Amino acid sequence: MEGCVKLVWVVGLVVLLVSVARVDSAGECGKSTSPDAEAIKLAPCGSAAQDESASVSQSCCAQVKKMGQNPSCLCAVLLSNTAKMSGVDPKIAITIPKRCNLANRPVGYKCGPYTLP
Repeated sequence: MEGCVKLVWVVGLVVLLVSVARVDSAGECGKSTSPDAEAIKLAPCGSAAQDESASVSQSCCAQVKKMGQNPSCLCAVLLSNTAKMSGVDPKIAITIPKRCNLANRPVGYKCGPYTLP
């Protein structure tokens, strides 16, 4: 299983390189960064984004805290192609800010068909 997750992240990196080359306008995560590129930063959240009972690492929480300052970027990352390809379940991934006990998390933010708890 761990080997499969690593393979998915490698595929995600390839997607990242392709998507970064095409970024030319401001999006949810800024002018020079695509949601797919930002998704790579959430690699420490892999198991927590697939299994609600998995523990959330401190490194995952630190990245989510940074990204959560821009809820539209966090949402775009959670719904990105890279996240989907790596097996992220959006229904579980959106619970990570709460599971990290982030005080300033974007509670109630509408993220596609999901709402951040």
